[in-house]
Amino acid sequence: MKRRTLPVATALAATACLLLTGCGGGNGSQDQDKIAGADSGDAATSSSPSPSSGSVGRPDMTLPGDVKETFEGWKTGDATKDAVLADAGRAQTAVTYAVTQGDPNSPALAFYQAGTALPGSQDWVKSIVDAGFTFSGSVRYYAVKTSLFDEKSAGVSYCADESKAFNKNRKTQKVDRVPPTDDSYVQYSTRLELNSKGVWQTTKLESQRGNKACTA
Repeated sequence: MKRRTLPVATALAATACLLLTGCGGGNGSQDQDKIAGADSGDAATSSSPSPSSGSVGRPDMTLPGDVKETFEGWKTGDATKDAVLADAGRAQTAVTYAVTQGDPNSPALAFYQAGTALPGSQDWVKSIVDAGFTFSGSVRYYAVKTSLFDEKSAGVSYCADESKAFNKNRKTQKVDRVPPTDDSYVQYSTRLELNSKGVWQTTKLESQRGNKACTA
């Protein structure tokens, strides 16, 4: 098996490729199709996203002990941007959680994703589960940038370091530890929209493996 054909971060990357043809939909407005680019937005400067205050009943996404996610610099000091970044991070975690739970229909996925992002992620989680795999190791998310398009839409771009993330056989629990390559680093560009519950859902997603912005 080639390096990380199934783990979580790669799952989102492959899903992104499937979603590229769906990124032009919407109501026809210019902002509707915007996705954060690698060279747009403001760089975040704090350590990690933190739960926002409020009454939104968020789903539990406690990851197994051998799975870790680190979000470097996912705060800007701006309340709105930080809320966007927090939910963008949770959308990423929701996929990780769904894989580790073996549940393509995890409520966490539908809570933090919508639009073309949701069915793509659900299908990919199913492919991982059906293949008998889960995920072990750690992924680092860094070089994050965010743009506010208007009061209810935004874009976030970031890099993922999957060099310490590996396939894990769900039955045998054997972890396939293989050396990293440039493809272990992924650049993501996402669009988020604020729903009626006050959650910034990821609705569109694009990615590029081995992007120099993430490997330099």
